[in-house]
Amino acid sequence: MSPTRNRRSFLVQAAALTLTAPALLHHGAQAAVANPPRIDWDATPVRLMMVESKGCIYCEAWQREIGPGYPLSSEGRAAPLLPIDIDGPWPDGLALERRPTITPTFILLRRGVELTRLEGYPGDQFFYPAIALMMTRAGIPTG
Repeated sequence: MSPTRNRRSFLVQAAALTLTAPALLHHGAQAAVANPPRIDWDATPVRLMMVESKGCIYCEAWQREIGPGYPLSSEGRAAPLLPIDIDGPWPDGLALERRPTITPTFILLRRGVELTRLEGYPGDQFFYPAIALMMTRAGIPTG
């Protein structure tokens, strides 16, 4: 291919990108401004918020090893799971000690206020004892 043809091809591709980039950016901005989840704290005052991220292998392990049974467990009945992506959107009215930076992070909430947290996934043998201890220390009965 001649240098002139390479340059022309590059200019055509650059022009196409220039024309489509604003649409792509606008579409991405709309996705990032998705509505935050609405939580009925009166119906379910205690929740276990799981902060996760796409591609997190520990989040995937939790989903595979714990996720299916969590809603049926005494801990899951006492504190239903509230999955949240680390990049949001976040529910309105949360009062956290600090912004989570590790995924997964499990934050025990009462009416949106952080009671305690577990950063990371300790594995299927240690997850339930860790969550049960969190709930006991926070005064949350599990059954």
